[in-house]
Amino acid sequence: MQSTLAIIKPEILKKGLSGKIISIIEEHGFRISAMKMVHLTKDQAGRFYHVHRGKFFFEELTQYMSSGPIIVMVLSGDNVIERWRSLMGATDPSKAKEGTIRKLYGTDIQRNAVHGSDAPETAAFEISFFFSKMEIENGS
Repeated sequence: MQSTLAIIKPEILKKGLSGKIISIIEEHGFRISAMKMVHLTKDQAGRFYHVHRGKFFFEELTQYMSSGPIIVMVLSGDNVIERWRSLMGATDPSKAKEGTIRKLYGTDIQRNAVHGSDAPETAAFEISFFFSKMEIENGS
């Protein structure tokens, strides 16, 4: 069994659409092993997105991700990273396939509704950033 981090971004919560995305996640057979709402500070967003430090979009990204609450989730299942990334769609909603979350709810490359880990190593860091082991349901 594999795990990944999923984030529902601030604009989705502001629009009151988080329930729709959670429903899509469950309808596609993902197991939500942990979930909570948090409001990152700009510094916390910078630590989470440290791999992008120095890139032209880092400042705007950290400002945006600290602009309101987000919902963070641990999704678990077989091949969950690839499956979640497929359901999310392309980073740019205008290039995302029909029926993907970003096509349905994203507005631009930054306000693209959701985030997902891109590899097992990234998932391990991202999950531990938001959750302790005690907070994650282990499936037993």
